[in-house]
Amino acid sequence: MDWKSHFETQIDYQIWANQILFESLSGLEADALTRPEGLFFPSVHHTVDHLHVVLDLWAARLAGHDATADFHTIRIHDWSRLKQALQQSLRDLGHWLDAREEAFIDGEISYHRLGGAATRSNVGDVLVHLMGHFVHHRGQISAVATRLGAPAPEMDFLYYIRDLEAAEARMRG
Repeated sequence: MDWKSHFETQIDYQIWANQILFESLSGLEADALTRPEGLFFPSVHHTVDHLHVVLDLWAARLAGHDATADFHTIRIHDWSRLKQALQQSLRDLGHWLDAREEAFIDGEISYHRLGGAATRSNVGDVLVHLMGHFVHHRGQISAVATRLGAPAPEMDFLYYIRDLEAAEARMRG
């Protein structure tokens, strides 16, 4: 598998894992998603909003646009709309990446860090960072959710692969 395909698979995995997490969270009371629970971003909702903000920030940078972000303010207050927007932004990134040449992954991007300093990063490194960022914060959310009584979601990559294999087996027969 080439690097471009690898990252396209990773984006698909992020969408799948988010959905598994969202299903786990669906049994919690609405206020459990918005009240402070000891996360770096105070609530589950704010943490998911942060994931969306960061995704949009990096997508803009990857596309060659300067972008900024505010991690202190929740951008999308409606939980249902936030979940849909996050998943759609991941799909959009996947489609955008699909339209790039394989060599793009080995290239560099120039951008301004949030403090204003100009910098450069390897595209592959940015994508690894972004995918890891999702896993990191989903783990935090999962820990809080299970503490609040939600079922523990199985979101590891191999569960995603097994889910794909099971779907393919169902389609064959």
